[in-house]
Amino acid sequence: MKEVKAYIRRERMDAVIHELAQIEGVSGVSASTVTGFGRSRGVLKIVNFETHVKLEIVCADELKEQVVQSILRSGNTGTRGDGKVFVSTVDEAYRVENCTCLTE
Repeated sequence: MKEVKAYIRRERMDAVIHELAQIEGVSGVSASTVTGFGRSRGVLKIVNFETHVKLEIVCADELKEQVVQSILRSGNTGTRGDGKVFVSTVDEAYRVENCTCLTE
């Protein structure tokens, strides 16, 4: 399994979510508002924090490329600061609702 984390512009969130929802096999997306800075941190050593949306998607290995391409395509405005996409491997995942807990 793969975890795809994407930092995108707030105004592109609806378009990105719409594209991701069209991918058969993508079972969910988590979104949160984040602030930070990247290469466009400002001038004269003043850091300007930008507000972006962080999306997290866990998907099957074979869906990774389709998920990433959907985010890149629908999140792109053609200007600096559109965001970043990171992909990492998920070794294990558990549903809390199905957990059998042992107590002593």
